[in-house]
Amino acid sequence: MENNYILAINPGSTSTKIAVSIGTIPVFLKTILHSADDLTEFEKITDQLEFRMNLVLKEVRDNDIPFDQIKIVIGRGGIIRPILSGIYEVNDEMIKDLHEGIRGEHASNLGGLVANEICKNFPRAKAYIADPVGVDELQDVARITGHPEIKRVSIFHALNQKATGRTYARSCGMNYEDLNLIIAHLGGGISVGAHKNGQVIDVNNGLDGDGPFGPERSGSLPNGSLIEYCFRNELTHEQVRKMLVGNGGLIAYTGSNDAHKLEINARRGDKKARLLQQAMAYQISKEIGAQSAVLSGEVHAIILTGGIAHNPDLTGYIKEHVSFIAPVFIYPGEDEMRALAENGVMLMKGNIKAKEYSEENFVAGLDLNNLD
Repeated sequence: MENNYILAINPGSTSTKIAVSIGTIPVFLKTILHSADDLTEFEKITDQLEFRMNLVLKEVRDNDIPFDQIKIVIGRGGIIRPILSGIYEVNDEMIKDLHEGIRGEHASNLGGLVANEICKNFPRAKAYIADPVGVDELQDVARITGHPEIKRVSIFHALNQKATGRTYARSCGMNYEDLNLIIAHLGGGISVGAHKNGQVIDVNNGLDGDGPFGPERSGSLPNGSLIEYCFRNELTHEQVRKMLVGNGGLIAYTGSNDAHKLEINARRGDKKARLLQQAMAYQISKEIGAQSAVLSGEVHAIILTGGIAHNPDLTGYIKEHVSFIAPVFIYPGEDEMRALAENGVMLMKGNIKAKEYSEENFVAGLDLNNLD
């Protein structure tokens, strides 16, 4: 009997996750870890393309997945041009932008590239990405920063936020597109989005570390103090960026980005750990409160997801501070492999159509000098 297999690929900075399913039925899931020695020879992230593709091919072959029955290969979307959410078929323009790192280098840029290359081995397969981190559905008023030279950019955990929103909607017999939700992804980066009728009309830039601080991001810092610190210490552009993203947040305070370790220490009575955990939860709560104003207080539910959502002390603190806005639901973890597979199933069933990555689907943003 012939089956239609879906192969999902999620490249991370030190791992490549692979999942194969028949529809929504999982066949196997594998996380391939990459040591520093594995990756040290590659100057750019995209130079790892052949290395990662061969590892994925080996896993598919070793697990006896018939190449001719793989119909969809779907990768985690990278930092490409701003686009609306959805599934996009990988094309030449996307490949060019991913190779060039048009909006920055990130491991997720390999998702579409590996999917495209690997499809050359599968006679029936097509390559796609779904809900990349560059999804941009911001309303115009959310794009204004306070200075015309500084633009607000939409980069967030779109794949997990959208998938979690759909999961919640199904649980209450509704459509995601009919709900107003605030969804907070709590992981290495933290993003809190206002979802209005299926679009994320406002969200903090989790990649750059805007909004609440997290395990390795500083969050939104006081402008004056930041300026003074940078000039006083004569920091370079790279040093400032590393201070805000990579060496900020918990790393700056404790020397570790391990949120689970912080949780354990806080329970053991470490007063500093407890205060830092509360401060992170406090800032997340404030961001949720801000997004409730974006939705005019009309919020069906607040959803907490991501790896840090496993911490009941942190989520309990948030719940205590925001449950007056709307009921709080917790979906711990970041099941991006399931989210990719679900997008593949919706495409296969014809519930959604793949979009073309082209200029007509790019989000232009706001031009104050040319308002209609």
